[in-house]
Amino acid sequence: MSGTYLGMPAFPEAAAVSTQNAQLRANLSHATRTIRDKRAAAVAELTDWPELRQSGREIKDHTLRHLDRYLLQLEEAVTAAGGTVHWAADAEEANRIVADLVKATGEREVVKVKSMATQEIGLNEALAAEGITAYETDLAELIVQLADDRPSHILVPAIHRNRTEIRDIFADRMATWGRPAPEDLTDSPAHLAEAARLHLREKFLRAKVAVSGANFMIADTGTLVVVESEGNGRMCLTLPETLISVVGIEKVLPTWNDLEVFLQLLPRSSTAERMNPYTSLWTGTTAGDGPRHFHLVLLDNGRTDTLADEVGRQALRCIRCSACLNVCPVYERAGGHAYGSVYPGPIGAILTPQLRGTASEVDASLPYASTLCGACYDACPVAIDIPEVLVHLRERVAEQGTGHRAERAALRAATWLLDHPAAYTAATRAAVGTRRLHPRRLPLPGPAKAWSDTRDLPAMPEQTFRDWWKKNRGEGKTAR
Repeated sequence: MSGTYLGMPAFPEAAAVSTQNAQLRANLSHATRTIRDKRAAAVAELTDWPELRQSGREIKDHTLRHLDRYLLQLEEAVTAAGGTVHWAADAEEANRIVADLVKATGEREVVKVKSMATQEIGLNEALAAEGITAYETDLAELIVQLADDRPSHILVPAIHRNRTEIRDIFADRMATWGRPAPEDLTDSPAHLAEAARLHLREKFLRAKVAVSGANFMIADTGTLVVVESEGNGRMCLTLPETLISVVGIEKVLPTWNDLEVFLQLLPRSSTAERMNPYTSLWTGTTAGDGPRHFHLVLLDNGRTDTLADEVGRQALRCIRCSACLNVCPVYERAGGHAYGSVYPGPIGAILTPQLRGTASEVDASLPYASTLCGACYDACPVAIDIPEVLVHLRERVAEQGTGHRAERAALRAATWLLDHPAAYTAATRAAVGTRRLHPRRLPLPGPAKAWSDTRDLPAMPEQTFRDWWKKNRGEGKTAR
């Protein structure tokens, strides 16, 4: 992945700061509760939701098992339809390919459809280094770009901003990037949307090159699919002369029939809608209709390594609906920036360390950014067992010796005690014998005090399990 978020502190330090921001917590709490309530109602409308969920999981797993075959089939179909396929092993190669394609057109600006893949590789920054300006056209991405901010949510990148903040951003920054905001701009949704529409319209009509991602790619026809709610994507996909799509290799589906399943799962899980307002599909190029040149950049950037992990590969099923973020108690309080990645929340906690590795302090901390409550697994429309992968990645981090110091010390002590039965028996009997002297809470010092002050110690039983077993189930005793 790119170094866009280099310099971010590890999750515990970043979360310690973000959780102190009352406005941020209020914005996140209101937004996530609203979205998850609506999603629950939308999902409840379908009596066959469990079967759809299982179908989505099986299609994704089948595709990942045969990914090499379907990607070659996709390349052949896109090429036959008039497009050009490029393969990018990492972020640097993908950025170079896109920059060279834009420069070959002679243009110095592009319009962009909201795309996690291009954020992942830091495309905007790479294009800027080449003297090319990338304009975000998704409303939330526009807000983030104007504010020189970073996305904090997969679906709603500006979820941490309220309407008053957005009005101020538009009023202060729009003139820097193009058409200024109206002088009488208010924070009403209609006024904000109209200001963004007028600001973006001149860019849509002027741009000769567009850059997009894709939600899905159909292998047997070479068709790409973008689902969106605003129509800005369709403007980018149809008006410019050249369209460049950067897509992760895991987004491929074998057939159109498979797409039908995901066009039911995705909108209900993401925006709580029965179907997306705009679903755009394009296959290569057609004379007199849409872009005259189409390039597809297939992005690996750590996905092949993730695929090789038998437990972790299920993260590649993700369809970027963000349902797991909206039910996560950790995300709701810490916010997306604390994760130090374009993929925040539970899915980011398992996807980012696999794409980037766990060598850095930031990435090694992400598998611990969870309570393991399992709400993310229940909400996931393709049944990614996120808690299972989190534990799996924690094992990886512990094996490389970069886990939390206190946790490592506790595990070493527990390992020694469990390896010495006599010492274990003596310790448990000593604990039982002194049970009346135990404090209700651990008097931990420093940062650990905040944790211990809110948790009672479990009550110590009157006898150890071994003593109870000897008394009730030992030799000559009858099971009750």
